[in-house]
Amino acid sequence: MEPLITIVGLGSGDADQLSLGVWRKVQQTERRYVRTGKHPMLTLLDEEGLGYSTFDYIYEASESFPDVYEAITGELLRLAEEQATEGTQNGSGQQNGILYAVPGHPMVAERTVQLLRERCPERGIRLEIAGGQSFLDQAFISLGFDPIEGFQLLDAAGMQSSQLDPRLHTLIGQVYDMYTASEVKLTLMERYPDEHPVVVGHALGVPGEEQIVTIPLYELDRMDGYGNLSLIYVAASTDDSLRNRSFERLHEIVRILRSPEGCPWDREQTHQSIRKNFIEETYEAIEALDNDDPEGMREEFGDVVLQVMLHSQMEEELGSFSVYDVIQSLNEKLIFRHPHVFGGKDADNAEEALNNWEQMKAEEKAMKGSQRNSVLDGVPPMPALMKAYKLQKKAAKVGFDWDKLDDVFAKAQEELQELREAASTGDGEQMADELGDLLFAAVNLSRFLHADPEESLERTNRKFVKRFSYIEEQLRINGKTFDQTDLIEMDQWWEEAKRLK
Repeated sequence: MEPLITIVGLGSGDADQLSLGVWRKVQQTERRYVRTGKHPMLTLLDEEGLGYSTFDYIYEASESFPDVYEAITGELLRLAEEQATEGTQNGSGQQNGILYAVPGHPMVAERTVQLLRERCPERGIRLEIAGGQSFLDQAFISLGFDPIEGFQLLDAAGMQSSQLDPRLHTLIGQVYDMYTASEVKLTLMERYPDEHPVVVGHALGVPGEEQIVTIPLYELDRMDGYGNLSLIYVAASTDDSLRNRSFERLHEIVRILRSPEGCPWDREQTHQSIRKNFIEETYEAIEALDNDDPEGMREEFGDVVLQVMLHSQMEEELGSFSVYDVIQSLNEKLIFRHPHVFGGKDADNAEEALNNWEQMKAEEKAMKGSQRNSVLDGVPPMPALMKAYKLQKKAAKVGFDWDKLDDVFAKAQEELQELREAASTGDGEQMADELGDLLFAAVNLSRFLHADPEESLERTNRKFVKRFSYIEEQLRINGKTFDQTDLIEMDQWWEEAKRLK
């Protein structure tokens, strides 16, 4: 006989909401199994003398909900096959398989049903699904909103902040306990303020048991009563302050600024007209980083992102690409260049991870058909100190490099001597050439010392500013100006500043 599993929904809890068709299937099937015995409808089965088995013992023995759902699915498949075999051996007539009853509707928030849909065909088991009123039907009534206004249903177990859209009515199911409520709270707080009102509903539509409570978000995990019939509801909002935490809102604002109804200045800008802004904003962001200034970082990072948005919007208006294409390319690049995270390669340390990155980067260029005429190609315009560092690293990869640190020091000494000789001639062009050679040698030293030259020089710049400011402070304390002091006195204060660090 062909194995058969019939899945029915027990509704949201009120016996009056159980469909006649489902009730007949429950009555007509001898072997009944329910996902959990914690459902009000089972009282009706008890009153009618209809026996059933629950899978609550699996919940108690498993460490996670995915484990529970896998175990229940496996047991149902085994029971269906066993029942079919027994029917054949006994020579019985028509058999109606086993019945599996779940809360609500079988196709709403029921992972075991999805697993059965995937695996029954593989095992030659026929699957029939009968409806049932889901908790959504009652939620629309009890909470008083129309889903056509915009609605999303989320699973508390796998919920992420990227799924949240304040413009939509949001129902969160599977809130089984206070721990789950706490996880939901933390996720919601990434998009909503702590005081934002949320609704907790228990046993919606069940006479005498229904509870609906509105509380501030921060109290979500401070109340008792969570269980199988609990949900959390966040009403749709038109408050722009909530949307201002979304990337979509930023894209919308930049589009409006560039539109005919937007800002006259923004409309007139081109890639070239605001090119310098990109550079300036980047340096201001670097300054905030160097100052370890979180508030400054937050603001300056935003200014850098704005530059990306403006340039992307200009191209979107031309039909070339949009900022979403930029994001897609970046996501694909990150995944491709991290095979030790998203693929099958391994990386036990940062050096191996970097090697993977460089290997995948080269492979990526080969796939795109990128041709380099020189090993040194591909270094973009940048400050000369940084460019020297990049050029040297590229040359070193093909073996054009010093063998040991002493050789690099010797080269720096050689360049310093050549600069001295050029200075003695007074030839400005020759001195500039030799100074460049000395700086290039200093960059080589930085590579061998594993110290970024740009960062090292910036550290010295900061030390200089701090010590020179100390000299200025001492002048003010002593009621002097620079015209009223000399190098000897300033050098003494400089040395004091060095000791103070």
